[in-house]
Amino acid sequence: MIQRSGSGRRILTYPAVHPCEAISPQTLLNSLITLTHIICSYKSKFIASNSRNAREMVRQIGVVRVFLEGIRDRQSGFPASAVLCLSELHLAFQKVQFLLEDLTRDDARVWMLMNSDRVANQLRVLSRAMGTALDVLPLGSVNAPVEVKEHVELVTRQARKAMFEVDPNDIRVVEAVRSVLVGFEKGVVSGESDLKWVLEYLGIRKWSNCEKQVKFLDSEIGVENLTEEKREAGFLSSLKGLMCYCRCVLFNVVDGERGRRSETKCSSSEVLNRLNVEDFRCPISLEIMVDPVTIGTGHSYDRSSIMKWFRAGSPICPKTGEKLKNTEVVPNLALKRLIQQYCAANCVPFADSGHRNRDIGKTRLEVAGSLAAEGAMKMVAKFLSGRLDVGTREEQNKAAYEIRLLSKTSIFNRSCLVEAGVIPHLLKLLSSADSVTQENAIAALLNLSKHSKSKDAIVENGGLDLIVDVLKKGLKPEACQHAAGTMFYLASIEEYRILIGENPEVMPALMEMIKDGTERAKKNALVAIFGLLTHPANHRRVIAAGLVPVLVNILTSFDSEVLVTDALAILSTLAEKPDGSVAISHCKALDAIVRILNSSIPRAGKEFCVSLLLALCLNGGNDVVVLLVKSPSLMGSLYSQLSEGTSRASRKASALIRLLHEFHERRSSGTMARGVLPQERFVHVR
Repeated sequence: MIQRSGSGRRILTYPAVHPCEAISPQTLLNSLITLTHIICSYKSKFIASNSRNAREMVRQIGVVRVFLEGIRDRQSGFPASAVLCLSELHLAFQKVQFLLEDLTRDDARVWMLMNSDRVANQLRVLSRAMGTALDVLPLGSVNAPVEVKEHVELVTRQARKAMFEVDPNDIRVVEAVRSVLVGFEKGVVSGESDLKWVLEYLGIRKWSNCEKQVKFLDSEIGVENLTEEKREAGFLSSLKGLMCYCRCVLFNVVDGERGRRSETKCSSSEVLNRLNVEDFRCPISLEIMVDPVTIGTGHSYDRSSIMKWFRAGSPICPKTGEKLKNTEVVPNLALKRLIQQYCAANCVPFADSGHRNRDIGKTRLEVAGSLAAEGAMKMVAKFLSGRLDVGTREEQNKAAYEIRLLSKTSIFNRSCLVEAGVIPHLLKLLSSADSVTQENAIAALLNLSKHSKSKDAIVENGGLDLIVDVLKKGLKPEACQHAAGTMFYLASIEEYRILIGENPEVMPALMEMIKDGTERAKKNALVAIFGLLTHPANHRRVIAAGLVPVLVNILTSFDSEVLVTDALAILSTLAEKPDGSVAISHCKALDAIVRILNSSIPRAGKEFCVSLLLALCLNGGNDVVVLLVKSPSLMGSLYSQLSEGTSRASRKASALIRLLHEFHERRSSGTMARGVLPQERFVHVR
C-alpha cells in the first residue's frame, strides 16, 4: 500500500495515491506508521540542499509518529473524521517520502540544488497539507496521552505557519553556479575556487561523485528530449557541461581504478549493441520506428504507419488481426528512447518526427544543448589536449580515459576534441608500454573515428600503421578489438580502404581475431572486413587469406546470431563474384545456409541467406542447383520471404524460386545443359 519509488519515476514527481475508501482504519494506521518510520530514517542521511527544511519536515512527522504509535494499541474504533484525517496524512507523507528520496540521491545533488526554491515550496505545501489534516482530527475522541495530544496540537500550528524559506547558503551556491555558467558562455571560467566551493558544499569530493551527476543529468536530458516542450533540456545540458568540466579538470584521480583497468561490466552501449534491431522495426512499414505508439492489443507501430492503416478503414491490429474497440494510440516513450540510444550507439540515422522540418545542419549549438555546454566542452577539449601533450604518464592516461568517455555518444564532443588536436597525442599513446593507457587511447580513437574529420587526421598523422600494430600485438585483447573497430570506420573512405587492404598484416590479424577472439572482438573484425570488401582488390585478398572456411565454420557452429548474420553478410558479398562462389562451394556450406534460412534468425540474416544462395546458383551453375533442389524445406522458406522479407529479399527469393522451377522444367523435358546458368534472366527481377 505504501508507494515506494520505482525505476520509472522521474525525479521531482510524486505519484502518490489515496488509500482506497474500503480500507480498514487499523490497516491504514499501520501503513501510516510504517511510512513515518521510513521518513524518519532520512534524518541520518546526507542532504546537500534544503537540508534545514527537510529536517524540519522529518521532525514534525516524527512527532506525529509518536502520536500514531500511541493510539494504535489504545484505540478500539475511529470516527469517520479521524479516518479521513489519516487518509489525507497518508497521501501527504507519500509525497514527502518521494521528495526526501530525491533530496538524498547521490547522483542528483546539483539538479536538486538548482531546484531549491521549487523544493522549498513543495515542502511548504506538504507541511500545510499535514497541518490541515491534523486540524480536523478529533483529538477529544482519540485515546492518547495528554502530553502527546499537546505535541500534536503544537505541530499542527507549526505546520500551518512554517515558511520553509530557501536556505541562504543554497541561494549563494546557486548564484555561484549560474555565474560559472555565464562564464562558460563567454569561454572563460570565473574561478576554480568558486567551483571547488560548490562541489564541497554538495559533498562532491571524488571523481566518481562527479561522474554520477553527469550520468544523471544525461538521463534527464534524454527524458526531456522525448517531451514536446523540452523546457529544461538546455539548462540540464549546461549543468552537464559544468559537471563534465569539473570531472575532467578538477579531479586528478579516477577513484575506484576505473581509469587504470578495463571496464569488466557491460556498459550501456554494449548492452544496446546486443539488442536486436528487428525489434525496433514497425510491423507495417518494416522500417525502424521514429515515433512508436502502442495500440489496444499492446503491440507497437510507427505512428504514421498505424494512422494510415486506420484511415484506410482497418480497425484491427495488423499483427494479431484482433478487432479494436477504439483506434486510440499511446506514445511508447520508453521504446522511442531505446531506439534513439541504439541508433546513437550504432551510428544509425534517426529522424526525430518532431523535427523533420528542422534544418539539421544548424547544428553545433543544438547538439551541445546550450551555449554554456558548448563553451564548457571547448575548454575541456583544450585542457585534455594539453594534458596529453605535456602531462605525466598518469595525467595522460586519465586524459585518454576522459576522451574515451566524452566521445562515446556525443557527436558534438567528438567535433570539439578533434578540433582541439587530441588525435596526434592519442596516436603517440598507442606505443605506450602501459596496457591500460594503450587501451584507453585506442578506445578513444575508435569513438573519434566516427567523426568525419578525424579519419583524415588519423591517417595524415601516421595512425594507420600504429593501429595495425595494436591490431596485431596489442597489450590487451580489448585494445586489439578496438583497433579492429577503428579499421571499420577508416574503411568508409575509399582511399583508406585501399591503404588498409595493401597492408599485408591486416587480413591475417583480423582472421586470427575471428578465430580466437571474444564475441565482441570477432564482431569488430567481421565488420572491418565487410567495410573493406567494397574495394575489388580486397575481395581477392580476403579469399587468399583463407577467410572463407573460417566464416563457414561460424555458420556451422551457430554460436551467436549476431556473428552468423555478419558472416553471412561477408559471404554474400564474396559470392557475387565467381572466385568467391567457388571458394564457398568448396567449403560445402549449402546445408548450413539452408538450415539458417529455415531457422528463427532475424530478417537481415535470412535476406543474406537468400542473396548468398542466389549468387552461388548464378556463379556455380547446375551443380549448385542440383544440391539445392534436394532440400525439401527450401521452397517453403523462399516463399515465406516473398511475404515476410524486405522488398529486396522478396525480389531475390522470387528470382531463386524461378531459377529452381526452370531447372525442374529443363530436367523433366530432358534439355539439361551443364555449365553456368544465364544470370541476366534473374538479376533484374521485379
